[in-house]
Amino acid sequence: MSVIRAQDPSDVYEFTCPPPTRVTVPTPVLVERRPPGPRPRRNDGGPGEPAQRRAGPYARHRLGRRTRRGPRPRPPYQPRSLGRMPDDPCDLRVLILGGTTEARRLADVLAAEAPHVHVTSSLAGRVTNPTRPAGEVRVGGFGGPDALAAWLLAHRIDVLVDATHPFAATISAHAARAAAASGTDHFALRRLGWPADPRDRRHPARSLADAAALLPALGARRVLLTTGRQGLAAFAAPELDGLHFVVRTVEPPEPPLPRSAHILLDRGPYTLEGETALLLAHRVDVLVTKDSGGPATAAKLTAARELGLPVVMVERPPAPEGVPEVPDVRAALARLGLSPGACPAAADTCP
Repeated sequence: MSVIRAQDPSDVYEFTCPPPTRVTVPTPVLVERRPPGPRPRRNDGGPGEPAQRRAGPYARHRLGRRTRRGPRPRPPYQPRSLGRMPDDPCDLRVLILGGTTEARRLADVLAAEAPHVHVTSSLAGRVTNPTRPAGEVRVGGFGGPDALAAWLLAHRIDVLVDATHPFAATISAHAARAAAASGTDHFALRRLGWPADPRDRRHPARSLADAAALLPALGARRVLLTTGRQGLAAFAAPELDGLHFVVRTVEPPEPPLPRSAHILLDRGPYTLEGETALLLAHRVDVLVTKDSGGPATAAKLTAARELGLPVVMVERPPAPEGVPEVPDVRAALARLGLSPGACPAAADTCP
């Protein structure tokens, strides 16, 4: 047996081998461990010095191939303008301030004809069981124009469509301010008011208070109110205590209410036969309504015309200045650069 010692005198290795055979024992390898803390950067060479290259299994990809790096930084968001929209509008993100028939139809058409247009409808949440449009739906307010502007930027909205009720002046003003603050394209989808007929006995009023003030001069005794559940305090004045009101709303009205009132909860659309029967059953002699427009509730005007009843028509509030308006869904689609059938619901046509 031969005994061969390594360089370290404390280590003794014994081998059984013939005497002529020589065995070389490698020197023990010292492993250096990295001290705790962040790893030093290896690829940022100093001025005039080449950057260090990391050796490893991906070193062969450094020339002419993609290296393993983090995600590329996204460029800052810049909302597009309607005037420079691309021919292919399938990457649009649209927010519709809804609650009307037109808003629901616009969302349905976009979902059916242009499925790659991301549409979100916002409902105020004042109706218990609203008819929900197609696409994504959010319910509730935003908290003012500043919060709406922040929401538009956070969700990268390209176009804001104000399709609220023609008398929703507050939310329309907030939408205009938010769109201007965030740089978001903005237009209003506003249906036209009801045209006057020569046979109508129409009396315009600037507000609900003006409408209430007209009733005694018209000799009203029994009034049909279709002005909504808000603002009925104007008809609760003491000088109108001798009048009886039939109040038709979708949801229970908010007090104060007229002293003598019959609450009728109903939702349109209405028919001419039904409206005529309602006026006759309650012996209505004056109709008070808002110039909301649209065919769903226009039958009451025709019924009042045929019965010869006077109609007090509350005029619309002024719209925000500088906001373009379109009257119907077809014009809204054209404003978006779309038309029915322009972007078929096929996955390979709108990548």
